[in-house]
Amino acid sequence: MTSTTPPEIAAHVESLIPQFQFTRLLKLDQAGRRISLLGTITNQPAILLLERAAFPTDTPHLTTLPASLTNIKNLGANDIYSWFLGCSPPSSATPDLKLNLIYPCTPQHIKKYSEQGLRIVTETPAIYTQYIRPFMQQKREEGRLNWVFNILEGRTEQEDVIYRAPDPAPEEGFLLLPDLNWDRKTMASLHLLGLVERRDIWSVRDLKKRHVEWVKHMREMLLEATVRLYPELERDQLKLYVHYQPTYYHFHIHIVHVALEAGSTQATGKALGLENIVSQLETLQGGPESGMADVSLAYHLGEASELWEKIYLPLKEGRAVEL
Repeated sequence: MTSTTPPEIAAHVESLIPQFQFTRLLKLDQAGRRISLLGTITNQPAILLLERAAFPTDTPHLTTLPASLTNIKNLGANDIYSWFLGCSPPSSATPDLKLNLIYPCTPQHIKKYSEQGLRIVTETPAIYTQYIRPFMQQKREEGRLNWVFNILEGRTEQEDVIYRAPDPAPEEGFLLLPDLNWDRKTMASLHLLGLVERRDIWSVRDLKKRHVEWVKHMREMLLEATVRLYPELERDQLKLYVHYQPTYYHFHIHIVHVALEAGSTQATGKALGLENIVSQLETLQGGPESGMADVSLAYHLGEASELWEKIYLPLKEGRAVEL
């Protein structure tokens, strides 16, 4: 896949990978297919994530693949079924790893990518109003969204914007970006992010009954833009969802291929289907100002997350919450 990064920047960041000095393993997940490493680059902390890339599907490669396997060892056999371990041939032409580098990283990055226990919590309307909403506002005021606003306003990462709504009506502007975990070529693992331009909706909690038509319209525009970008896809091969809790508090929608393996980011306790949100808003009792802030939401948290350490653990232990 051709890089969309300016050549001088691409050359610089590519030069950082060989400089990575391993410190310790943070996490092994996705059945051992992804590994997160903590290290340093020029004495500054860095996180390197390595994930097995998708298999090439071109005919020449597939034709020669079985014969090129080495160190084949049988693990078992039963009737017509046999299973083995083996090594794929080295190839400089076909990358077999996808890498993500966070440099320099923060203590929060290290917590996020470290192995940690998970907890299920239930966020009631009262907990949201008293603790979670002020927590969100605190993060926004700390400048955690400056990078999002830079993209929306065209100051940074414009080479990664694959679609921007042309001449949008008020409150209908959005842009599409490839998710960092997509290799930008394998359609069955397509993962895009739809960033809305309006800034009054921080998360799904801000959606009210009066937003139903807006959400429906955004869904239609996101689907239309995606199939226009990738004509080999059809609308019913895509699913849309939002995260709660999200990674950052500016409303964004995930667009993924239905065949994308549903890991923890699509699991119950993290992902809310956009169609289900619309249905819940439509059936919610009350007037146009009633909304998702009026319902309880259950989700999982890592034990090293700020929300668990600052809010839910103190509540569980009967201690005062200090934001």
